[in-house]
Amino acid sequence: MVLFLHNRYRTTGGEERVVDDLLALVREHLGEPAELLQRDSAALGKLGAATGLLRGGMAPREVAKAVRLTGARVVHAHNLNPLFGWRALAAAREEGARVVVHLHQYRLVCATGVCFTGGQECTRCHGRNTLPGMMRNCRGGRAEALAYGASLALWQQRFVEQADAFIVPSEFARERLRELGAPLDWERVHVLPPPVELLEEVAETRSGSYALIVSRLAPEKGVDVAIEACQMAGVPLVVAGDGPERGKLEAQAGHTDLRFAGHVDDAELDRLRKGTALAIVPSRSAETFGMAAAEAMAAGVPVVASCVGALPELVEPGGLVDPGDVTALAEAIGRRWRDMAAAERGRARVRELCAPSAVAAGLAAVYGMDGAGRQA
Repeated sequence: MVLFLHNRYRTTGGEERVVDDLLALVREHLGEPAELLQRDSAALGKLGAATGLLRGGMAPREVAKAVRLTGARVVHAHNLNPLFGWRALAAAREEGARVVVHLHQYRLVCATGVCFTGGQECTRCHGRNTLPGMMRNCRGGRAEALAYGASLALWQQRFVEQADAFIVPSEFARERLRELGAPLDWERVHVLPPPVELLEEVAETRSGSYALIVSRLAPEKGVDVAIEACQMAGVPLVVAGDGPERGKLEAQAGHTDLRFAGHVDDAELDRLRKGTALAIVPSRSAETFGMAAAEAMAAGVPVVASCVGALPELVEPGGLVDPGDVTALAEAIGRRWRDMAAAERGRARVRELCAPSAVAAGLAAVYGMDGAGRQA
């Protein structure tokens, strides 16, 4: 039995998708029962969040009880702030479970998790020195910035001590955490991309009529750059996703050939990808993986992306441009438009990195199981 722990964000995104996919992977590929113990920040006020952060988590006995009731041999922890914290990990270990912590972002050091503030990348916080984040109000308000910064400084080492192993989604993510001074034992840090299913059949030719962005609408995602680049290239754009920047982006778009689809379900996203000629991933920040790029590539869609973070581990050089460079992005859009040869190379790359069978084998090794899911 594997017990997943996850604190959902107020604004959900790719991490929730990966948690669901990994749950399915454990059940289907490892043949191991898996359950999810989840808490939700959306139901929590700012005072409650601050209390959870500064205490190092709340109600750890619930975690211990869940481990006992399920008989979990492995606890796979994802986002833990603000309600689980290091105390949840300690409770799991006390019950005899192996604790694996999945670092989807840089939240072990960075209060926002994305190393992006004030419209640009930021790596000022280092190790337990989170004062720069407090001074810059990286969480959007002084009280929240102080609570996050103080909790990271207080509990970072205690958090690390409770884990038997760590997972990061890319080589870049591991090196960025090293650069940030995360106090990790690097021999226990495993690079394991998320699983991505490849469509069995994709079109041999692509007659799509628009470019597609699938993204949370936040400043670090660079959607404003893509809007301008598509205007320059003269191509329609569809944006799937929602977030705090939506109103600003809609105002920027004006009367251009742009449609905001909002948050869409999987069926609608599949339909949008079938009708697109190109996927764009215009991030400004150092992506720890690039799920939107990987899923588009798996669906046989050519991709152009920013040359930032882990995206160069996925996307070939001809599809990469400097982040924020509107002209270069517009030119890349023209080069990659309906480029099926590039799309097929992308599918091969995703198959190599993210095939569920390969990810399952790596996950079993981190869990200390053999390939059939049995504890080694």
